[in-house]
Amino acid sequence: MALIFRLAWIQLVQGDKLREEAQEVRMRDVPVDARRGNVYDRNGNELVTSISVDTAYAFPPQIENKEEAAARIAEALGMDKEEVYQKLTQNVGFVWLKRRIDYESAQKLKDLKINGVELVEENKRFYRQGSLAAHVLGFAGDDNQGLIGIESVYDKELRGSPGRIVIEKDAVGRDIPEALHKFIPPVPGNNLVLTIDQTIQYFVERELDKIVETHNPKLAVIIVMDPKTGEILAMGNRPTFEPENWRQYPQQVWDHNPGIWYNYEPGSTFKIITAASALEEGAVRLSDSFYDPGYIKVADRTIRCWQGGGHGSQTFVEVAQNSCNPGFITVGLRLGKDKFYKYINAFGFGNKSGICLPGEEVGILIPQKEATDLNIATMSIGQSIAVTPIQLITAASAVANGGLLLKPTLVKAITSEDGKVLQEFKPEIVRQVISKNTAQTLMELLTSVVQKGTGRNAFVDGYGAAGKTGTAQVVGTGGYAEGKYVASFMGYAPADDPRISVLVMVAEPTGSSYFGSQVAAPVFKAVAQDTLRYLKVPERPHIEKPKYPFVYEEPEIKQVVPNIVNYPVEDARSVLLNNGLNVQIRGQGNIVYDQVPKGGAEVSRGTTVILDLNQPPGTGEQGEVTVPDLRGLTIKEAGTILEKLGLHLSPVGTGLAVRQEVAPGSKVARDTTITVEFEPPEIQVLLD
Repeated sequence: MALIFRLAWIQLVQGDKLREEAQEVRMRDVPVDARRGNVYDRNGNELVTSISVDTAYAFPPQIENKEEAAARIAEALGMDKEEVYQKLTQNVGFVWLKRRIDYESAQKLKDLKINGVELVEENKRFYRQGSLAAHVLGFAGDDNQGLIGIESVYDKELRGSPGRIVIEKDAVGRDIPEALHKFIPPVPGNNLVLTIDQTIQYFVERELDKIVETHNPKLAVIIVMDPKTGEILAMGNRPTFEPENWRQYPQQVWDHNPGIWYNYEPGSTFKIITAASALEEGAVRLSDSFYDPGYIKVADRTIRCWQGGGHGSQTFVEVAQNSCNPGFITVGLRLGKDKFYKYINAFGFGNKSGICLPGEEVGILIPQKEATDLNIATMSIGQSIAVTPIQLITAASAVANGGLLLKPTLVKAITSEDGKVLQEFKPEIVRQVISKNTAQTLMELLTSVVQKGTGRNAFVDGYGAAGKTGTAQVVGTGGYAEGKYVASFMGYAPADDPRISVLVMVAEPTGSSYFGSQVAAPVFKAVAQDTLRYLKVPERPHIEKPKYPFVYEEPEIKQVVPNIVNYPVEDARSVLLNNGLNVQIRGQGNIVYDQVPKGGAEVSRGTTVILDLNQPPGTGEQGEVTVPDLRGLTIKEAGTILEKLGLHLSPVGTGLAVRQEVAPGSKVARDTTITVEFEPPEIQVLLD
């Protein structure tokens, strides 16, 4: 009776559980990756594919002498012996040894003929063009999963369904006669057809390399879009990386796509939006007259134009050609806060563009209820607002498309393994932002900017061009960073019927050239000219060329040398470098006792200032400190310098230091408190 009861308990109550446990002991289940789908450009050129490679795995219960096996396996696969031994001694039925190994290693492992060690075929991503469009394509990880870029967004479509190899062994891993051997095949992933054109992308990458070689910027972005469809024809960034070897690059290089992530003040390229809004609302006409004395006063601030002496009397057409800041500020103030914000929002600023890439930023927009007349004035010329490159080209392309704002797209279609179209993506209209008449008028205006204004270096031979240059300062701690600029050009070609929109953005170029007309406009010309010829767009022989040779003479920027006598040497160096000046140290010490040129001298940017650290005789009285000149510094900067000298700061007001209670050069006892008055700075605009 006891045996019958026990048999019933095992068979009827625990039968299913014990059957599963027994199956786990004798069944070996090896996963088989599905072949990840290919990625093609718009013309069917293969950009990304998967190639077959071997992966090593083991059944630990079958391996008898694990220590010896670990040593032999480690040598064949180039692994650490201890790492292999730990894997072989795990209390599991299956373990990966090394994924996606090379052919030579696979052959060495086969030759070992170790019972319980096998190879299985897996897939490895292969990027046929190296770093071409790296941030767009992204890359996949070891487990066949997309990690960034298109590989991540369309991971489900590309990945497919994995298969399995099922092998039956006995409890100690020996072969069973007539054992079950079953192969469940994987289902390959679908393919993607992008809007990217491989040849146009090559033009972009070529010009980005030239930018790096010539200007060595912090970042550079070029985007080419079809304004009639919203399709991205090319998107490139610098710095870049090779997707196949992404682990060899710092995370900050591949983790963010600057084309959709980098927030920057667009400068004069944003005047396209200001002009579109004002023309649509009737706040300005092309024939309206303006007078630019070189500055304009808004609230309690004086905003100066990049052209020091001003542009004098001019029509709005000439305001656009000259990129006149007071003129555009006047137009923005005429438009008013409510209407200006209406169009800023309508053009998509302050929101994601909707492009199918991860990590897109929304820009920075002052809340409408908090915006002042001063904010409206500076936003009119592309300051006090931050945008991303994809936002700007998407918005500006509406001007070349009869006022229609389109969603930017990167994927044309999803296809099956045999090429059948499973899903197709059509142009997606977001809204009508401005009328066709306004768009046509603005295109003619922007054409004149290239024909006769600051954008002449962007003229495309045989086709003409329309567009706008921009040079904006980079926002730093407590204001704008001295000597750091973003040079850009937003343009269209051909001028009479745009086939492409191109944005060139170069952040923090080094050297003497940093204006958009010098750095970005020629790049636009090179990309646009090659692209239009490649697309076989007929030339327009009737388009009049600007007079050549053309050299756009930017105003020479003079720099007043700060008085940094009595500064700690590192602070002095920082102040001079931030003001676009070079530094040479003479002598040894921690305090600057003299400088050449003297403080207040007017010199060209890049001039070298010699700092003398040698202490003059009679200046080392015990307990006395010489008070430095703090004018022009922020509260934080002034407080830091005084603290290093053993003095204390008593600030009055906000902004930059304009007056100090104790005159520079005076000697005071340590622990003395220095009262310094601070006032908001004059806004000096440097935009072309």
